Amino acid sequence: MSERRYYGHSMPSTPDYTYESTDLTESVERFVAAPAEDIFAVLADPSRHKDIDGSGTVVESKEPSRTVGLGDTFGMSMKKVIGYSMVNTIIEFEQDRRIAWQTKPPQGIMAKMIGGRIWRYELTPVDGGTRVKETWDITQERVPAAVKPLRGQTKKALQGTLDRIATLLES
Repeated sequence: MSERRYYGHSMPSTPDYTYESTDLTESVERFVAAPAEDIFAVLADPSRHKDIDGSGTVVESKEPSRTVGLGDTFGMSMKKVIGYSMVNTIIEFEQDRRIAWQTKPPQGIMAKMIGGRIWRYELTPVDGGTRVKETWDITQERVPAAVKPLRGQTKKALQGTLDRIATLLES
């Protein structure tokens, strides 16, 4: 395995992932050689989510660049086969450590059938960078059984998002 230098430390060039699963959650964690505050700044700016989306479904933020906080909402244009919109509400917020948003369709028939999943990021500063954990949490989804079949592709998307964060922020 080849090595790269990060902040004066040798780190493997292939990331080491940690996976956690429960009946209603999937989590992926990896090291990113960047400060937690830099990672958090990207996560807390919805206009940057397209840059880090590992699923390929985020088309664009419906708002200009801004930093969100607890209770804030933001809209997102999405596409998976067909285009759709989601409204996200920040439900957890600890500056530079934790951010989570809950996503729901804005209205209509879809809002009656789906919505409520949570996307959570937890950042832990470590020597030379940050451990970043992303969690897909469907404990508050309207019909969890309807989205459970997505967990395999979601796990790959979580890993992809963490890889994109690393590519964007590691120097």
